[in-house]
Parts: sequence; structure tokens; C-alpha cells
Amino acid sequence: MCEGLLACEGKLSHLGFDKAPARSTLSDANTNRSFLVFSTIYEELLKQYHSFISDSRLKGLSIRNLKVIDSSTIQLFSEILRGVGRNTKDGSKKKGGIKVHAMVDAFSGFTEFVRMTEAREHDRKFLYHLKLAANSWLVFDKAYTVYHQFAKWANEKIWFVTRMKDNADYHVTKVLVDKTKKKKAIGVLKEQYITVAVRQSGKEIQRLKLRRITFKTKEGKVYVFLTNNFTLPASQIATIYKNRWMIELLFKQIKQNFPLVSPTGIYQKPTPQRPGLNFSLATLA
Repeated sequence: MCEGLLACEGKLSHLGFDKAPARSTLSDANTNRSFLVFSTIYEELLKQYHSFISDSRLKGLSIRNLKVIDSSTIQLFSEILRGVGRNTKDGSKKKGGIKVHAMVDAFSGFTEFVRMTEAREHDRKFLYHLKLAANSWLVFDKAYTVYHQFAKWANEKIWFVTRMKDNADYHVTKVLVDKTKKKKAIGVLKEQYITVAVRQSGKEIQRLKLRRITFKTKEGKVYVFLTNNFTLPASQIATIYKNRWMIELLFKQIKQNFPLVSPTGIYQKPTPQRPGLNFSLATLA
């Protein structure tokens, strides 16, 4: 930023500057600057340039609003925050930290929503904080299986793709494709319409209609996908789930490039934070 201002030094008078600020000056100012400044800048830039940063890997999909959600735990060891986590009986490392829940736009690769909670909070609670427009698509792993939330999305025309839990209880209503007995079959092995039980108001039970797709990769791995969309080709459902890994790469990049360590080894009392902080910007991207 400082170098950019220096290159435009002749025009800085329009901004009220006599000269371009030094890096140390900007750094000191940012120390006390609210994060809302960066939130606003980020969101406005993303809005303006979103169409120019689309991911070419997603070409061929007939959808244009795909979001990827996942979480990652940032461990906080005692040399950073004293007393974090509980002492284990067997003498192993303490278990504790911050869980980062994120929603990434698959076509741009940029984070649109971040929520930070205690590490012990279950992933599925993140779903209740999402605000999505109709005809949005979500992809996530089976840790986010919440059938009553799936039913709500079906009414709002919000589509999702996830993997089915191994112990899921369901009833098959129709079989569209079945290639399980065919030797050396790959791709879509089976496509079924199923129903699952959804409890409403604690007692009332309704049946939620879903689509179950069994897919086999060239390497021989078999995946079972669930979706509430009944029109998109089964092969594209598998492609959508494959792109879930981009958020794993994001978390890996964060932890490799921005490791959370104590440079001095000296304990500093942390600033108290309210649990469950929400950010609608890519503070971690």
C-alpha cells in the first residue's frame, strides 16, 4: 500500500497528503484501527472483482453459486495461553483451542463468512448462522448432517451435497440406476430416491425426500452422496463434492504460512473475547 501511494505521490494532494506515509506510520495506525475497516474494504473489493477471479476448475458445472463449508481447529498450547484445555490423565497434550468455521465461494476461492468458537463446539451448529439466497448450493462433509436443517433448505430451494453417514437410517422409495453387479464399473454405480425421518417439535415426525448416489472412482474408492436436488446429473453431484477439498487446502495454507507460536516464550494475558465471534470477511484467507 505504501509503495502504491508512493507511485502516485503527485496525486496525493487530492487525498489531503503532503507525502506518502511511511510503513511504520501505517503499521502504528493499523494497531488501533477497527477490524470493520478491513471488513468493509474486503467486501467491497470482492463485490467488484468477483467475476474476474472465477476458478477454471469448475467449468462445466451448470450451477453458479456453490459454497464450501468446513472447520479446522487451531490448537492453543500453554506457552501461548495459560490454562487452555484440560489436563489429561495419561500425561498427553492438552486438548483445547479455537475452532474456525468457514464458508468459501467455490468459484472465486475467497472466504465469505468465518465464525470462531471454542474447539468443543460441534460443526453442525455453524449451519444455523448461514444466510443463503435461494438456488444457492452448499457442499460439506457428513459431520454437518442435520436432517431438520435439510428439510428447511428444501423449502427455501437451497441445495446441498454431502456424504451419507454409515449408520444412517433410511427407506428406499425408487431405484433409478443400479450398476453394482456390473464388473469393473466406475462412476455412478447406483442412484436412488430415499426418505429419512425428521423430528419436528420434538414429537412430530415427517419423511424428508433425498437423493442417494453411490459413486466409484478410478482408484476403486466408493463414496455415497446425499443431495436434496433431483434434477442435476448424478455425475455433477460427484464433481461438486470433489471440489470440497479446496477448503482443506485453504486451512493447510493458513497453518503452514501463519503458524500460531509464541515468538518470545513469554506469557501475555490475552484480551477477553466473546465466544462465537462472527466475521463476514476473509480474515483467514
